[in-house]
Amino acid sequence: MTDAGVAPPIEPMLAKLADDLPAGGAFLYEPKWDGFRAIVFRGNDDVYIQSRDLRPLDRYFPELHDVLLERLPAGCVVDGEIVIVTPHGLDFDALQLRLHPAASRVAKLARESPAAFVAFDLLALDGRDLRGLPQSERRALLERTLATAKPPIHLTPMTRDPAVARDWLARFEGAGLDGVVVKPEQGKYEPGKRAMIKVKHARTAECVVAGFRWHKAGRNERVGSLLLGLYDEHGSLHHVGVTSSFTMEKRKQLAEELAPLRDHALDAHPWREWADPEGGETTRMPGGQSRWSAGKDLSWEPLRIERVCEVKYDHMQGPRFRHAAVFLRWRPDKRPEDCRYDQLEITTPYEIEKVFGADRRDRSAPARGAAPRGRAEG
Repeated sequence: MTDAGVAPPIEPMLAKLADDLPAGGAFLYEPKWDGFRAIVFRGNDDVYIQSRDLRPLDRYFPELHDVLLERLPAGCVVDGEIVIVTPHGLDFDALQLRLHPAASRVAKLARESPAAFVAFDLLALDGRDLRGLPQSERRALLERTLATAKPPIHLTPMTRDPAVARDWLARFEGAGLDGVVVKPEQGKYEPGKRAMIKVKHARTAECVVAGFRWHKAGRNERVGSLLLGLYDEHGSLHHVGVTSSFTMEKRKQLAEELAPLRDHALDAHPWREWADPEGGETTRMPGGQSRWSAGKDLSWEPLRIERVCEVKYDHMQGPRFRHAAVFLRWRPDKRPEDCRYDQLEITTPYEIEKVFGADRRDRSAPARGAAPRGRAEG
């Protein structure tokens, strides 16, 4: 779509993970949205929505396609996030349901749980490529472009005050946001480069190691990931996710270290009903085949329920870790039965409307460092 000023596909600019906000420098701080990254190309007569992996998203969000065509100016390219907002915050599971091959199913979900688009960067305007401009200038142009935007199109909140950003980091998690993005004020838009910083919520949990999967480069030699479990109040062990952050040498060591726990592991294993005794293939949990995992080898090796490890995770998606957890250490001092859900930190709910309300308050108070909203020209 060349009439948008920049032709698709464009690799989105990415962020590298940090444990804390940078100590100094000139930055723009924004909430980190938990949705589908999307770059919107608004041409003269149509709209094209591109995913992070450079594929079209239009067919999965028909309600957004029409709104973006109607409300964005011709000749612009906007980077942002597609989210689904509920009374309890953002719903990533509802987003995943949209990736369905049946158009009738997608249309039904679009009516029941309509999506929204949160804009956070402007790559082209009036057919002009803006990627070489500093981030602060692109932000000012984005504010003017979306000065009259109405839901389901939103402008992401932004502040220049690190104290405000740190407050957002604490408060906004309850609305389903998972951190803060830090953008250098003078930074250009660099497709495919990790030119931004993301600071995510991080906490630890002690989990049962109930099994593992082999690494694709060394079956029977290297462990790929450990399967983690937590007990509920009724004593049932639930699969909560995996940890896979190991060096190749560590993967070999794990294969040797865990070998004794494989003996008779299925005899009293709480997940034995999910394993095929002939080959160990999963039929349901943990991690059975789905439309998201088609083609992946999800076979697993059960372990006797004896080992506990401590992991770092960012946040939960329902009863599971949203992303792969980071292995920290073994906990030989902990009993598996003590690894329960009730150890997890409970996040106080926060209304998503207040996220945008906070941005308006920040922008009306320059003393706190927030950027003023630009006026629409014309």
